[in-house]
Amino acid sequence: MAPRVLVDATAVPADRGGVGRYVDGLLAALSAVDANLAIVCQRADAERYARMAPHADIVAGPAAIAHRPARLAWEQTGLPLVAQQVTAEVVHSPHYTMPLRVGRPVVVTIHDATFFTTPEQHTAVKGTFFRSATRTALRRASRVIVPSKATRDELVRVLDADSTKIDVAYHGVDQDVFHVPTDADKARVAARLGLRGPYIAFLGQLEPRKNVPNLVRAWVKAVHWRDDPPALVLAGGSGWDDDVDAAIAEVPSHLRVLRPGYLRFADLPGYLGGATVVAYPSHGEGFGLPVLEAMACGTPVLTTHRLSLPEVGGDAVAYTEPGVDDIADALSSLLDDGARRRSLADAALTRAREFTWAASAEAHLAAYARAAQTS
Repeated sequence: MAPRVLVDATAVPADRGGVGRYVDGLLAALSAVDANLAIVCQRADAERYARMAPHADIVAGPAAIAHRPARLAWEQTGLPLVAQQVTAEVVHSPHYTMPLRVGRPVVVTIHDATFFTTPEQHTAVKGTFFRSATRTALRRASRVIVPSKATRDELVRVLDADSTKIDVAYHGVDQDVFHVPTDADKARVAARLGLRGPYIAFLGQLEPRKNVPNLVRAWVKAVHWRDDPPALVLAGGSGWDDDVDAAIAEVPSHLRVLRPGYLRFADLPGYLGGATVVAYPSHGEGFGLPVLEAMACGTPVLTTHRLSLPEVGGDAVAYTEPGVDDIADALSSLLDDGARRRSLADAALTRAREFTWAASAEAHLAAYARAAQTS
């Protein structure tokens, strides 16, 4: 008998970034197999989750938890009460933190170990907080879920984590959302962004780990001399990488850089699928969801060999080292070789189909069952 699980979705941000995509994809897939679920969420998300998981019990948290400090305090006091009310046998905390006194097994998702391995790529406050949360989860959670073998191995290597408590559950990609776009989809997004020609796309938070300044400088080096140089579009949250502005300030006046911020979900296939190349030269990821999403849109992707990215891309993406010259050379090679781009796009589509939220849900259910056995 599968245990009754309370999933704490209160940490999901309104912009539906990586954590939101993970929680939404997982809950829809768990609901599809009639998992015994209760979901606690922010009030603004209650209707969304009721549609997404029609068989689950939906509990809207207090309005105050829209603010992070209040949410973290409520996690320790209010979440245990909700777990009791919905008769949960297991609680799943999907974003590092967990309630310490909830009276039943807790499963925690740890998304990456970069707060330890590359602390300089995070703000001091954020790094301190998430290092503490990670250590607590590894010590006190019944099971820990990670999105890649690379993340599991890093937790074992850096923190001497108990590998027998860690379950790997790859993320999936929603093929209904991320798919090969029509020409009309591409044209609509291009018009909305004011694009009139080819472009290189990036999607993600503009933070140091994403290596965006090097991408900007490499793009300049790779395209400045071309007759019809592709624009560079940096879509996603602004983050805190001041060097992005410095790199953009160096861009020659005849080249175009666009920073449209967050794009609507409905525009992402047209944006990713309309790009000549999606470039994601990250210093390291716990999974690398934008890479998988671009692959599902049938676009050639350029990324790095760092951490989990080869687990996602396999042989279906192009790789580069994260330095400016390396990225420039790899980007130039792709721009000059249409046959290779087409080959990568075809391979990416095939590989992306291997990553499903149904498979992720199955791995999560197994982790919940193991956690329930520890009670």
